[in-house]
Amino acid sequence: MDEVSLWEQMGGSETFARIAHTFYEGVREDAVLAPMYPDGDWEGAEWRLRSFLEQYWGGPSEYSEQRGHPRLRMRHAPFAVTLEAKEHWLTHMHAAVDAAGLEPDLDYAFRDYIERAAHAMVNRLE
Repeated sequence: MDEVSLWEQMGGSETFARIAHTFYEGVREDAVLAPMYPDGDWEGAEWRLRSFLEQYWGGPSEYSEQRGHPRLRMRHAPFAVTLEAKEHWLTHMHAAVDAAGLEPDLDYAFRDYIERAAHAMVNRLE
C-alpha cells in the first residue's frame, strides 16, 4: 500500500501556494513585519516560505536543493524577532491557514507546527 504524504493530504502545491500568498498579503501591510522584508523580494520571500513548508510536510525538496539546509534560526538571526513580531507573524499565518481550508486533523497539525516554530524563532526579548 502506498503511503500518502501529509503534503498530498493537505492538497499539494496549490494549498501551500495559497498559504504563502495569503500570508504575505497580510505581511506586506503589517507595520511590524513589512520592514523586515526587502521591497523588491516579496516574490522570493513567498517562494521561500512555500517551498520550505512543502518540503517540511513531505512535498518536493526544492527548498533544500536551492538553498541547502533550512537553518531557520540562523536565517532569522539578523532580524529582531520579538514577542510582538511573533504574534504579528502568527496572526497572518493563522489567517493563511484559515484560507487553506484544511481538514480538521491537518489544520490542527499545521497550527501546532507554526505555533512551535514561531516561538523558536524569537531572538529578542525586548
